Amino acid sequence: MKLLNVLSAISLLASGSLLAVPNAHAQQTSSINRGPSGLPLPRFVSLKSERVNMRVGPGKDYAVSWMYLKSGLPFEIIQEYDNWRRVRDSEGTMGWIHGSLLSGDRTVITTPWRAGSSGETINVYESPKSGAKEVAFVEPGVLANVQKCDGVWCELEILNDGKKIHGFTDQADLWGAYPDEKFEN
Repeated sequence: MKLLNVLSAISLLASGSLLAVPNAHAQQTSSINRGPSGLPLPRFVSLKSERVNMRVGPGKDYAVSWMYLKSGLPFEIIQEYDNWRRVRDSEGTMGWIHGSLLSGDRTVITTPWRAGSSGETINVYESPKSGAKEVAFVEPGVLANVQKCDGVWCELEILNDGKKIHGFTDQADLWGAYPDEKFEN
C-alpha cells in the first residue's frame, strides 16, 4: 500500500498551506436553490486552468485577491452574477472567478480540515465497504478525481507519480462533495 504525500499529489496554494475553516463543508443538498444560470446553488466545480485569479468582486476591474496555480482544485459556487461566480475554496476563502475558468468536473480534497495533523490518513478501499481491502492510505490535502458518490462512499481516482490509484473512501472525509449528495461525474 502507498502513503500518498500531499506535495506529490497537489501544488500548494499561494498561501503555502491548505488550512481549512471549520464547517466550510457542512452544507446539505436539501437546501439547494437555483441560481440565474438555472444550475443549483450552492454546487461544487473545479478549476479548468493552471493559473486562475480570484477577485474581490465580479469583474476584471476588481483587484485580484488570490491566484490559484493548480488545475482541478475543487471550489463551491455560492452565488452567480452575470458570467462571474462567487466561490469558496477548501480553506473557506471566498471571492469571484469568471465562469469560463470553472468546470463541472468533480474533484475533491481529502480531509483538508486535518492538514498539519501528524500521522493522519484516510483509507482508500478496493470496494465501497468498511473492512474491504485497502489500496492506499491518503494524507489530508490530496487532490482526487471523483467518478461517483452514493451519499456514503465516493469512487476516486488519484494520480500519484504518474500512476492512477482507483478506490473508494468515506464521503465524509472529502471536501468537494456534500455529505448526502449522490452523483456521477
